[in-house]
Amino acid sequence: MSAPTVKPPTGEVDERPLEARIEDHRRELTGYCYRMVGSAFEAEDAVQETMIRAWKGLAKFDGRSSLRSWLYRIATNVCIDALNGRKRRAVPMDFGGPSAPVAESVREPLPDSDWLEPMPDARVSSPAGDPADKAVAKETIRLAFVAALQHLPARQRAVLILREVLCWKAAEVAALLDTSVASVNSALQRARATLHESGISETAPGTTAQMDTAHTELLLRYMTAFEAFDMEALTALLHEDVEQNMPPLDLWLKGREDVMAWITTGPGKGCRGSKVVPIELNGTVGFAQWKPTGPDGGFEAWSINALRIEDGKIIGLTNFLNTDLFALFDLPLKLADDPSVLERTIG
Repeated sequence: MSAPTVKPPTGEVDERPLEARIEDHRRELTGYCYRMVGSAFEAEDAVQETMIRAWKGLAKFDGRSSLRSWLYRIATNVCIDALNGRKRRAVPMDFGGPSAPVAESVREPLPDSDWLEPMPDARVSSPAGDPADKAVAKETIRLAFVAALQHLPARQRAVLILREVLCWKAAEVAALLDTSVASVNSALQRARATLHESGISETAPGTTAQMDTAHTELLLRYMTAFEAFDMEALTALLHEDVEQNMPPLDLWLKGREDVMAWITTGPGKGCRGSKVVPIELNGTVGFAQWKPTGPDGGFEAWSINALRIEDGKIIGLTNFLNTDLFALFDLPLKLADDPSVLERTIG
């Protein structure tokens, strides 16, 4: 059976090979799968599996639905299969109250597969895309939003993302899931209730250019203070109710006093002398950090860090200590391998 043609927005027949046509959807499918599974690595694996299944199942695609809808159907099935029998990915706050800012609070790290993982903005949002669509893509991969999604059963998760994030019609979601519109509406209602209990709105406000600029400026001030280990400057940038967590450790700190105690007299003092570069992840700004390895002057990858900013202050710090994540941001594990990385900028 010959490959069906797909009409692009111009109305002209798109005669490119299937591989080229489905590649157009990689970023948005990656964002969708990430919201579903909570891991950038697993999301990319799910998208690759989606494309493989699409190629193998080309004969079943009769063109009655759009290529995009067909790919989302496959991706949804891939993600639901991956989630079956799995516990949800967690954040340190799921394991109890805040920890004391002392070395005794550091216990054996849990497996990386237990944790919610970050996603680089560039992997889910095209630089040339519509600004409004880019804003929605960024806001709906916020760590808090994706963490809340992990509390939903897989099908409810898919319904909420398709209806509230991607703005599909109930009938379209029903067709994708082989169910009724009534079932879709019921699943959406239950999902909304669960998110409401988590304190998360199912829809997120758009990001403005002004907010992006302000966040970038605050990030650069934080990075400057952090590299200088200027405690007075760091303290001034933190909200009094700031929270800091460090997956795969199950500890978390609450309050500016404890966060600063961690870095001045606790284990965080080992970060003195670090090098950092700015990154964009999960709809916010952050930085990658390399710690000094010793008197020889070398620097090795330590953490990928996301900031949560409110009212001009940093109210959340998530330090992902899994150095495998550096590959997602095209960053070296040792600065000596690519010293030019320190010249990176964002914004």
